Amino acid sequence: MKALTNACIFDFQSFKENCYVLFDSEIKEVGNMSEFPGADEIYDCSETIVMPGLINCHTHIYSTFSRGMNVSFDPKDFQDILDQLWWKLDGQLDKKSVYYSGLVYGCECIKTGVTSIIDHHASGIDIKGSLEELKKSICDDLGMRGIFCFETSDRFNIEECIDENLEFAKNKSEKYAGLFGMHASMSLSDATLKNISSVIGDTPIHIHVAESKDDVKDCHEKYDKSIVRRLNDFGLLNNNSIIAHCVHINEEEAELIAQNGCRIAMNPTSNMNNAVGLADYEMFRKFKIPCMVGNDGLGVNITRDFLNIVFAMKNRLNGPTKFNLDDLIHMINNGYEYISNILGVNIGRIEKGYKADMITIPYNPPTPMNSDNAFGHVFFGVFDNFKPRDTWCSGKCMMKDYKLTVDVDSMYSQASKEAEKVWKRINED
Repeated sequence: MKALTNACIFDFQSFKENCYVLFDSEIKEVGNMSEFPGADEIYDCSETIVMPGLINCHTHIYSTFSRGMNVSFDPKDFQDILDQLWWKLDGQLDKKSVYYSGLVYGCECIKTGVTSIIDHHASGIDIKGSLEELKKSICDDLGMRGIFCFETSDRFNIEECIDENLEFAKNKSEKYAGLFGMHASMSLSDATLKNISSVIGDTPIHIHVAESKDDVKDCHEKYDKSIVRRLNDFGLLNNNSIIAHCVHINEEEAELIAQNGCRIAMNPTSNMNNAVGLADYEMFRKFKIPCMVGNDGLGVNITRDFLNIVFAMKNRLNGPTKFNLDDLIHMINNGYEYISNILGVNIGRIEKGYKADMITIPYNPPTPMNSDNAFGHVFFGVFDNFKPRDTWCSGKCMMKDYKLTVDVDSMYSQASKEAEKVWKRINED
């Protein structure tokens, strides 16, 4: 049995001091240090905060290979960003580059305390088998949890996209599962949506919706309806579907999302970076839509998005109290609940019966810290200078004293070689 000792615990619900945590793959017991029964393997957590492993509810692992990529880039609108950068990159990815981008992305997630991710993948050279490569790198080799899908789009072979999503979604474990991925309304014809609708069953979808006004305009001009209405008309808004962004949806669309039991994944930092606007959380709250936080593949440190969503929503909603720390906690817990439900496990708490997905972050509170103000300390003190010391997933130590337990140098070296091949293919295309 393993144990964390002298632990100050905050798990987005409760705050406890001077505790021990007994665990193997699951947390077996949490108690006061005065009653610590001993353990075979002990990690001293003095002067740290113990928290659940963090989650990223919408990302693009393949964005790893965009770092430093030299392509002609002078976008005038969002479509140009896709054409000049992202679609050049994903169109040249094969299985090997998918695998190594996954290893690098996963390593950097572990360094920033992220133990579970929901990924939206695309790779033009190899569609079939690409999700298995992601699972292998993220879940099998690194030990993280991942929910994956392939971004079906008319840019690719539709039958291969459909087969890849359906085949991968057939199997699941406490470490991985599949959704049915689609890019966005503007890259999916009626024929494609009809095809998907005929085979998808009750598999939840994962799709970008109204990220930019381009997507909205395209749908109205071609189909004379809103994006969410279009998806609903094809019967694609399955329960537990992830509708990412929703920057430019209206109230009718919000109501449809709520009625069908879908979730919205908000990505504030990416939205600001792409200058597409910011979603209206007040409308989402009005219709009681469960919202989660993602980063859209912009880096790996999800705490940046935790910070930015608070600041951005205060500005977007034009009021310093229109979005507060309780709203953020609610969104974070929505993410834990969603991943727990999809994978069939309990994550997101430091309690008996929950998976031992945990991180420690050094923190010396300069003012008193208690159950009433713990998240204020975490938000303004810990997230602002976030550097976890240790990371566990299912009780496996993935990082100890800031050092990963895998051969990082070898992984990064091989990833660099694969990235160079991808860049060469892009420039030769």
